[in-house]
Amino acid sequence: MTQTTTAPAAPLSAEERYERFRQRREEAVVQPRGFLALINTQWVDSEQPIWGVPGLWAPRPDGLPGLKLTAAAEDGITVNGQLVDGEVLLSPRNSEKPSEIVFDDHTTGTVISGEDGSCALRVWDAESEDIQNFGGIDAFPYDPSWVVQGTFTPNPEGTTAGFEHLKDDGETREKVIPGEIRFERDGQEYSVLAFKEGRALQIVFADATSGDSTYSVGRFLFTAPNPDGTITLDFNTAVLPPCAFSYNFNCPMPPKQNRFPFKVEAGEKNVLAKDGSLLH
Repeated sequence: MTQTTTAPAAPLSAEERYERFRQRREEAVVQPRGFLALINTQWVDSEQPIWGVPGLWAPRPDGLPGLKLTAAAEDGITVNGQLVDGEVLLSPRNSEKPSEIVFDDHTTGTVISGEDGSCALRVWDAESEDIQNFGGIDAFPYDPSWVVQGTFTPNPEGTTAGFEHLKDDGETREKVIPGEIRFERDGQEYSVLAFKEGRALQIVFADATSGDSTYSVGRFLFTAPNPDGTITLDFNTAVLPPCAFSYNFNCPMPPKQNRFPFKVEAGEKNVLAKDGSLLH
């Protein structure tokens, strides 16, 4: 019997990797808990109803992070697969055992906790109006000139900087800044603030396209330093923040030194409706 071997697939070009990245982004935002599915984020400081879902919601009486839900069986709410008929205590998504809340076959909920200890319910609708009207994410063509090499210098442990968020009325939240990022563009050196996000560094930036050809609030870029102290800033992978997809997110704003005077004509631009207009 003759054996045949399959030649290994040729490595993808940078342009092909970029197209796959673009496709994965558009698939992700329409998932049941993708950005376009979020229809409400409501903070709870006393017993209250929440728009769009049944039940009464209150802070947990035991002082732990989370919420208390009071509902009747006819409300049809399940928590961790169990129908609620009475009271149940809910844990936030960053806890060891987060509560899985289901309202119907396309609406779910998650509890989130704020830095001040307060909690909110997020309501997700897999058939939201935004998902139904989503036409795509407008983006610049791949441009190798926007793959920029820079340097990363670690900061002393505990170094922080204040970041404003879109809905925080000018107040700042302190974020740990692991190191200083520097890069050059058109003969000018720039120093960039980035905070830790999982295993990556997250850069929140604006540029001369913001509010013109790209989303007004700014964009995100995720990267990680290399062992030799260099860092690659591939602005082709710059993405729109969650608040570009749903007003129910509260996104960090670009700090002053991350507001570039030049145009970053790379990465995502805006969220589009099916008719080609801006979705928001």
